[in-house]
Formats: sequence, structure tokens, C-alpha cells
Amino acid sequence: MSNIIKTALLMGGLLWQSTGLASDTGWLTSPRNDHAQVRLQADTRDPAHTRVLLSLELESGWKTYWQNPGEGGIAPEIFWDDPQLIQQWHWPVPERFDVSGISTQGYQKAVSLPISLTHGNSKALTGTLRLSTCSNVCILTDYSFTLPLDGSAPEGFDFAYAQAMSKLPQAMPDTVALKAGYRQNQLQLTADNPQGWQDPQIFLQRLEGAEFGEPSLDVQGNTLVARIPVSDGWQGDAPDIRHQQIGFVLVNGEEAWQSDAKIGEPLNLPSGGHSLLWLLGAALLGGLILNLMPCVLPVLALKLGSVLQMETRERRPVRLQFLAASAGILVSFWALALMSTLLRATQGAVGWGIQFQSVWFIGFMVVVTLLFCANLLGLFEIRLSSNLNTRLATTGGNGLGGHFLQGCFATLLATPCSAPFLGTAVAFALGAPLGQLWLIFTALGVGMSLPWLLIAVFPRLALWLPKPGRWMGRLRVLLGLMMLGSSLWLLSLLGNHIGQFWMLNLMALMLAVMLLAVVWRHGIRGVTLGLTLGYLLGAALLLGGAFTLDGKPQQDKVDWQPLTEQAIELALAQNKRVFVDVTADWCITCKANKFNVLLRDDVQQALSAPDVVALRGDWSRPSDSIASFLRQRGSVAIPFNQIYGPGLQGGEILSPLLDRSTLLAALEQAGIAPSQGDTQ
Repeated sequence: MSNIIKTALLMGGLLWQSTGLASDTGWLTSPRNDHAQVRLQADTRDPAHTRVLLSLELESGWKTYWQNPGEGGIAPEIFWDDPQLIQQWHWPVPERFDVSGISTQGYQKAVSLPISLTHGNSKALTGTLRLSTCSNVCILTDYSFTLPLDGSAPEGFDFAYAQAMSKLPQAMPDTVALKAGYRQNQLQLTADNPQGWQDPQIFLQRLEGAEFGEPSLDVQGNTLVARIPVSDGWQGDAPDIRHQQIGFVLVNGEEAWQSDAKIGEPLNLPSGGHSLLWLLGAALLGGLILNLMPCVLPVLALKLGSVLQMETRERRPVRLQFLAASAGILVSFWALALMSTLLRATQGAVGWGIQFQSVWFIGFMVVVTLLFCANLLGLFEIRLSSNLNTRLATTGGNGLGGHFLQGCFATLLATPCSAPFLGTAVAFALGAPLGQLWLIFTALGVGMSLPWLLIAVFPRLALWLPKPGRWMGRLRVLLGLMMLGSSLWLLSLLGNHIGQFWMLNLMALMLAVMLLAVVWRHGIRGVTLGLTLGYLLGAALLLGGAFTLDGKPQQDKVDWQPLTEQAIELALAQNKRVFVDVTADWCITCKANKFNVLLRDDVQQALSAPDVVALRGDWSRPSDSIASFLRQRGSVAIPFNQIYGPGLQGGEILSPLLDRSTLLAALEQAGIAPSQGDTQ
């Protein structure tokens, strides 16, 4: 009997020693929260550095939060009684929970959080764990605890701690290239992974003064594009978080990586919110609308003239001519895609129509338009070499090379114009992977060539045109003078590069040479009509934009200020409205907007209001600041117009083709403060 008692006492002592000396709080509960229990365990083999494992178990349907809980909730936190204690929490990859439009990040069921502690040689650590748990309701619970440090680690601690550490995200591989940028109320991230992306997710760590919403993720090839809404946590505008470091966890299938990146200027991201199929449709429509732009009309007239001059209008020659012109359009768009690809590879600026910032390109276009003009005025005939002519000849004996060049020429002249849908498609293409860039530019080419392809499919449309006659001579002169007008306009663009004096002298010399050539080729009789129409052309060039439809002179009375980001921020800080206009001398659509909308009396009056700041950026010549301004707003084409104000803190971008009523309505809305606008 005594042996039994001794054995029982020995076993009890051993059991007391194993439990009493183990660094373990046991499972802690609270009468205020029967949906959760917590436990802390420690490894005390290193007296100065202690490994602690915080285990949380939640009932089904309940959750707690990650280090950054998101738009709601509170992350677990321990308030240690030792003020000199240093702690480092390690956070496993969380999940995302979306409830009633609120996006949060955290854990459900069970999770173990490893913690590293540095402290004095204490025999016990005391403190309070504050835990937020949520289901349909949220409960904030405090768990007071004492964690003894003079005992051994609990059985299985090393395995449990290692298992918890294995669920932590790993360091970001060097093969993944990261970029971060910020535009007003939006954080932008791109990650290029040669291995591609599978079910990606992103979780952002805390940043002082900023609250992050649910990311919008888009995978484009091997590039992950993330757009994350940012606020101040009170539904107000977020602070400027540029130049700060942001930490995040990036999930790719079964892998999870953590890293940080310095937030820079806004990234040149493709337009969000649209599928590739939608953007291809926009590219087709944008290319089609280009045919209605004034840039392309001289070439369409040239094409019309070539059809009218055909003595025998058989279907096959007509079809081949228009197919050749369509091929010229497509090849030209592929050339633009190649140029954009090379510029991206060399970190050069890309944009729609920026080639007109080059004096050499403008000079080349002046020469080309003059050659077309001279051909239409009968000064010479454009003929191909005999070998090439034989290769491209049609049954009628006319080479197709000239029609191919007409398509190329139409594309080059179209680039100073920005049609609706065009900017969205081009902005997406220039920021997208190269395969999608070429696909978008191909769609633009197909869209622009649709009218030409229509006639190629139904050549009977061209056969309905009038038969050639004596009136064709006068039509050729008219078409030639239209092309001469294009040449004079292109020559006027050189004023920004060589000065107005030399530009005017070149223009006078060009007109004199053309007049002498016409006299030499056609004699005095041909000059009479030419001079008459020349005077009309000159009057149209000089006065075309100087008067309104009412016959009153148009004067710009707006006090335009230089465009800078600082000017926008200063105006908004003073509760003023801002109208942004980015334009260029070579932009035909910009000129149309100016004369049709911006110079109208009511618009001039609205832009001259005391609380309106009008900012203008001139992109006639290369400008890094203008290019950066457009890139930050996801635009690569001009005209670009945007309105800011107390009611439009984020800015509203207007259509490339300005509408007077829309502009005035947006300008009025910009002046309505949110507190006033929300009160109905």
C-alpha cells in the first residue's frame, strides 16, 4: 500500500513538474467571448531572445485580422507589462473578406502567429492580448496572461513553431520586377514575372494616414497590374504617399512572397476596367472614325480622284487599288507599333502623333505632300520602275505601288488627329505587353481601312461615280490645292523649330516655285484658275480660324497659366476650379476644339471666372514635363482636357472632341463642394 502511495506521489510530482515548469499559458477564454480561445507558448533556451507562439482558435463563421486589417477591424495586439521588451510579429498569409462592401484581411478557424521577443532576464512575462473577432457582429476581448520563462518549452513546440513559420511569405525572387506609383487616391503596382501568374492576390501592409481598399488586379501576359483605392480612412482624399516605402505580400498560386517598394510617380498603366475584346472594338471604331478627321480628308480626296480618272472601271482593278491602299494603312500602323516597341525598349517617350515634334519628320511630310500636289497639278507623273511596275501591275496597266503609298500617306496624316475611342485604345496598347500592343495597332489599322475594304469587297460602289470628262481637269486642280493646303500647314509647324522668319520665307519660296512650275507646264491659261483658287486657299488658311460662324472675330481672352502639378495643387488648396488644356500646333483636333468650343463666348466667360484657373501645356515640341503629366493620367494622345475643383477632387477627363455643354456642366459641377452636393 505504501508503495502505491509513493508511486502516485512520484507520478503527481512529475506531472506537476512537466506542467508547472512548461512555458505555456494553456488555453485562455473569456466569459465575454465564447467564440474564441487563445494560447501563448514560449521557448526559453536563449535567455535574451525568446520565441513565442500565439495560437488562436475561432468558431466557424468567426474571423480575426491580419497586421493590416483593411477597411475595418483591429489587428491582434499584446500590451506587455515590461516597457523595455522588443517584439517582432511574423504574419502568415491572410485571406480577404468582403462584407457589405467593406474589404478586410485576416484569418478564420485557427492560426498560429510566431513572435520574437528581446527582453531582460525575466522569469515570467505578463501582459494583455487584445483580440478583435467578427462574424455578424464584432467583439473586442482582452486576455490577461502570465507566461513563465523559467520552465522548458512545451512538448512539440519546435514542430508547431516551424510549421507556423512555413506559412509565412518568402522573400520576393529577383526575377520578379516591381514598380509602384501613386496618382490621386490610387496606388498602382506592376509585377513582371517570367513564370506568369496564377490566381494572384495582393495584401498591403500599413502606411501611416492611408487606408487601402480592395485591389483591382489585371494579368496581361507576364505582367500583373494592381490598382488599389486609397483614402484617409474617413472617406476623404488620401494623403500624398509618393516617395514612401510600402510593404506587401504577393500571392501567386501556391507561392507567397513579401517585399517592399518605393512609391514613385504615377505609372503608365493601360486603361483599366475594360477587357481586351472591348479595347479591340474601341480600336476598330477609333480607326474608323479617323477617316472623318480633317487630317485624312486630303488623302480621301486624292483616292477619289484616282478612281475618277480611270478610263475603264472594271471591278478587278478597283478592288486591287483599294486593297493596296488598305495594305498601306496596315503596314503603316505596324510601323508605328514597331516605333513604339523600340521607344519602349530604349525608355523613350511614346505617344500618338509625337513624330510631329521632330523637325525632320515634318520636313519629310512637307516634301511628300508637295510631290502629291505637283502630281495632281499635272507637273509630273509618279511612276514606278519597270521591274516593280511589272510585279505590281494590274490588268489595266496601272501599278499598285502608288495606291499602297496613298494608304501609308493617309496613316501618317491621321496621326495629328485624336478621334474618340482612339486615345483609350492607344493608351492601353502603349502600356500593355508587346503582343497586345501589336494586336491593338493592327485593330486600329483594320478600323481605318474599313471604308477602303468596303469598296474592295463591293467595287460597284466606285463604279457608280461619274465618268471622266473635261470637269476632271478642274477637279485635279482643286484636289491639288487641297494637298497644297496640307503642305502649307505642315510647313507652318516648322515655325517652332526654325523661327517664324525662316518659316514664312520658306512658305513664300514654296508658293513661288509652285506658281512658276504651273506657268511653265500649263501656260497662262492654267494659271488663271490656279491663282483664283490660290487666293481662296490663302484666305482660308489665314482667316479660317479667326472668325466665328457669326462673322465676329474670335479672341482668346482667357489668362492661361503654365501647366504644372504644383499649380493644380495650389488651386485646389485655395478651393478653386482648374481647367487643363494640353495642346500642340500639329494637333488638328486641338485646333478644332479651340475654334469650335474654347473660343466661344460662353466658354471664354466661364474660363475667365475669378475662381477658375486655366492651365495650358504646349506639346508642340518634346517636353518631359508634359509627357510625364499625360502619362500620370494614363493618356498618350492630345488634345487632353481635364477639370478639377472642390466637387471634382480627382479630376474629370473630357472627351478628345470637346462638347461645349459637357464642358460647361463639368466646370459647374467642379465648383460644388461635396458637402453641398450631397445635400439634396
